[in-house]
Amino acid sequence: MNSAHILTAFDRDLEALQAHFLKLSGLTEQALLDASKALESLDLPAAERVILADRSIDELEEFIQMEAASLIARRAPTASDLRRVLAVMRASHSLERVGDYAKNVAKRTRQIAQSAPVDGHAGTIRRMSTLVTKMLDEATRALVQKDAQLAEAVRKRDLDIDQMYNTLFRSLFTYMMESPANIGPSMHLHFIAKNIERAGDHATTIAEQALYLATGVMPSDPRPKAETPAT
Repeated sequence: MNSAHILTAFDRDLEALQAHFLKLSGLTEQALLDASKALESLDLPAAERVILADRSIDELEEFIQMEAASLIARRAPTASDLRRVLAVMRASHSLERVGDYAKNVAKRTRQIAQSAPVDGHAGTIRRMSTLVTKMLDEATRALVQKDAQLAEAVRKRDLDIDQMYNTLFRSLFTYMMESPANIGPSMHLHFIAKNIERAGDHATTIAEQALYLATGVMPSDPRPKAETPAT
């Protein structure tokens, strides 16, 4: 009877932890979308809101880490239960890093707003952000639901992000060659695109953790990666 009570208490605590984790995912996804939209429209007040919102992301991630550590100490989960708690801790850190990338996008938007416009490229970055946010949403749901099929689908889409980044890199390089005045804003856009590509890597990392939870085995095959253009 006592063991059943402990199990129920652990399940309740784990559900609460996962709810905070999904909230963190939602905050980071929104930050990335808002940052890319602010970039496309050069909306500086919107960019400032993204920068300020990063504090909420950091605080929630820290709360999740503390709650997860407390859960381990109080409930002493073993085997698969312990792996689930640790996976949430690791994935939460990945989400916090995505929040930092969104903040970086917003900060560079300040600089780009003072330069000559780089037509078309901000729209491509927004499309990259939209795809990455979908990957983050599906990866975090796959982890909570232990859905191997959904996690594998996210992992495969990392290739799409790499290809979009490579195409944008080549376009920006050509644009820089046309005029020295294009170099500054193009470099900012390149670093922004790299941040979003790295956010996609974090989504893939979460998906791989979800695969491990669902199957007990980490993917042995290398991630599908597009060939990186020479710099």
